[in-house]
Amino acid sequence: MSAIENVVAEEIAKAISRHLAEIPSGGQRVIPAACDRELAGKISYTLLKADATEEQIAELCDDAAAYGFSTVCVNSAFVEAAAKRLRNTPVRISSVVGFPLGAAGTQAKAAEAAEAVRNGASEVEVVAHIGMIKSGNWRYYKNDIEEVMRAVAGRAKVHVIIETSLLKDTEKFKACMICRLIGADAVKTSTGFSSSGATTADIRLLREAAGKDLEVIASGGVRSQEEARQLLQAGADRIGTANGIAIVTGMPSQDSGGHVCVDCGSCRQAGGCPTGRVDIIVANNY
Repeated sequence: MSAIENVVAEEIAKAISRHLAEIPSGGQRVIPAACDRELAGKISYTLLKADATEEQIAELCDDAAAYGFSTVCVNSAFVEAAAKRLRNTPVRISSVVGFPLGAAGTQAKAAEAAEAVRNGASEVEVVAHIGMIKSGNWRYYKNDIEEVMRAVAGRAKVHVIIETSLLKDTEKFKACMICRLIGADAVKTSTGFSSSGATTADIRLLREAAGKDLEVIASGGVRSQEEARQLLQAGADRIGTANGIAIVTGMPSQDSGGHVCVDCGSCRQAGGCPTGRVDIIVANNY
């Protein structure tokens, strides 16, 4: 490398260091007066997209602290950074496990869950093996969850994502009942990466199966305050969403350019939203 190239490389390194140092810590945000703090306490603020950056995770954490969200939900690789960022706040860290398909081996899920807890997660959200549910292999489904529970050994709560859009009502009910019987802490409707997300009908069904022993978390496609309130009224204890700020302030989600995905199905044939204003992955990702 020439002397000039060395100088350029050093300047680039210095510029990057200055940029990283300027990322604010502690959630310094100007919060709108209209922010619903009570509702914020029922929001699990989420960023699970494949291209999420370290800077975006830092911003997620700062917003969660500033707005008073109950948790941030991130992929396991970001747990340690999120835990450090939120160390002096009441915001909890939730890590997905076996995300988004749930088709990883049981021991792989258990290992991921254990690592997430070591790195600071107080909740792990394991994606159920949907194929085994559809196959009627309930023994595998039950063991899959129990192994994750054993791996965290009571150091974190275990939530089970059952991807309701892919299940029959009888399968949803049974999957929820098994979670309740084996002592899981919550059942969650969706990864946000499937065909659709939370519905009030599914929340009512899961609430019936869960009783008072199991938390029910509505996730997938929740984009407005009205939708969030409907799901909570139907029986959800918490909302998993990437649109937390829009929900607690009552403003349109910036991700959709003000247009809310109504799950019309047109994108499946056209290969994109006919309005041209909805990122289909974002629309279905919480």
